[in-house]
Amino acid sequence: MRPPARVHSLVPRHDRCDFIALPGRIDYSWPDGRRLAFTVTTQITWFAFCAGLGPDPAKTGEPQTHRNYAWRDYGNRVGIWHLFDLLDELGLPAGHNTSSLIYRHAPQITDAIRRRGDEVIAHGRTDAESLRGLWPDDEFRLLRDVTDTLTRHEGTAPRGWSSPGAFQNPHTPDFLKELGYTYLLDWPMDDQPVWLRTRAGPILAMPFCAELDDAQHVIHRKGDASTFCDMLTDQFDEMVEQCAAHPLVMNVSLHPYIFGHPFRVRGLRLALSHCLRHPLASRVWWCTPCQIADHCLTLPAGTVPAAQSHSTLETA
Repeated sequence: MRPPARVHSLVPRHDRCDFIALPGRIDYSWPDGRRLAFTVTTQITWFAFCAGLGPDPAKTGEPQTHRNYAWRDYGNRVGIWHLFDLLDELGLPAGHNTSSLIYRHAPQITDAIRRRGDEVIAHGRTDAESLRGLWPDDEFRLLRDVTDTLTRHEGTAPRGWSSPGAFQNPHTPDFLKELGYTYLLDWPMDDQPVWLRTRAGPILAMPFCAELDDAQHVIHRKGDASTFCDMLTDQFDEMVEQCAAHPLVMNVSLHPYIFGHPFRVRGLRLALSHCLRHPLASRVWWCTPCQIADHCLTLPAGTVPAAQSHSTLETA
């Protein structure tokens, strides 16, 4: 495939990847001929008490109070354990976007992740701070601190990164690649993994559907649990048919302080059970983001969409 011609743009652009439309891509499959990679990611976050950034159950952008701290703390004290129980019940693996401060303040959670054999995904130090606006040297030190913390506790370096709020700076992908990351979850632009350029070599943009993030639906759009679960099953029903033509990834993102509440767990159980029992479930690979990335690394060069004009991406 010839690289697309470079064109002048009247608006700012990034040069992380080229535009390659879905119909023109090379076909491939997931392990055992599966066509849809289905992954659940939770957001296990730590916040500051009455300070910093953080959502509110009633409004966004509200000052931090004891109430919204306690509302979020429910996720670590109770909600995540309901989600662990549900994942165990259904036999589903998961990736967990984890604040590094969880190791200090709620180590029982990371112990449980380890027992389950799930993936820990780096998710900053705390959701009370954002990468936005940091000077490059300060950002690199923060990313390195998070990486070192997870490596020290898990014994291996994290493979994936998810920024708090999915906010990055222009050099964030470069820093992540330099720190050894394989993929990131901050670019919700595709239903297939896509290689991004960095100055240190390629890094994989893992599909992450913003619409199937419960915080987006419940907090920002004021949606209810039943509608979210309907969205989940509708997304699955459509993608499990679409994947006959193209290998796809479906990611469901859950915050324990939102979907860890019992009345939401009940609907989530029905929705995930629907997916597991679907007549076309044999097409589905139930996996973690890291497993998806590892499979992409085994595929012939040029199979996964990449920046065709950048030779270092073709040898990933």
